[in-house]
Amino acid sequence: MSPTSLPTSSPTSSLPAPHPAPPPRVVPMFAPLRVRGGAHRLRRAVRRRRRAMAAGLAMAAAAMAAGSGPPVSAAAEAAASPAGHRPAAVKRVSAPVRIADAATVRLLRPGDRVDVVAADSSPGGDSRARVVAASARVAEVPRPDRAVEDGGALVVLSVPRTTATALAGAGVTSQLAVIVC
Repeated sequence: MSPTSLPTSSPTSSLPAPHPAPPPRVVPMFAPLRVRGGAHRLRRAVRRRRRAMAAGLAMAAAAMAAGSGPPVSAAAEAAASPAGHRPAAVKRVSAPVRIADAATVRLLRPGDRVDVVAADSSPGGDSRARVVAASARVAEVPRPDRAVEDGGALVVLSVPRTTATALAGAGVTSQLAVIVC
């Protein structure tokens, strides 16, 4: 086919002429953007997170301290454990204790902290008081089913096992009283 033999009408000839591409534009020069306070905001966010972490740790420490009971000295723990080994945690037990004054026991509620005092009478009529359990937690205050002849009342304390043993021994030989902490 010769160039003159080509058909003059073609499918592309009926379309309008395409627009030429726009000329390239030059992007103007400008200084880089600097965001002010970005580092300050980052420091402030880190500080807030540290405060939240510190508050959480303080709450956890307070909860652990509230549930741990009275502090036990290392010597007392070593004496209570066999062969001087320190136990991982002091196990608490429930110790029912008869308190001489029933009216005082009626003032107690579960969760209260009390010191248990034993009043020992000596043969000369002189009495001595000693603290048997310091800062013991009241676990339960049972309702009296019937009037007790000696006027005492029962209270259940949550204490370490060694303190429960001392309370049981003091309850047999002495009258016990409580001091609300």
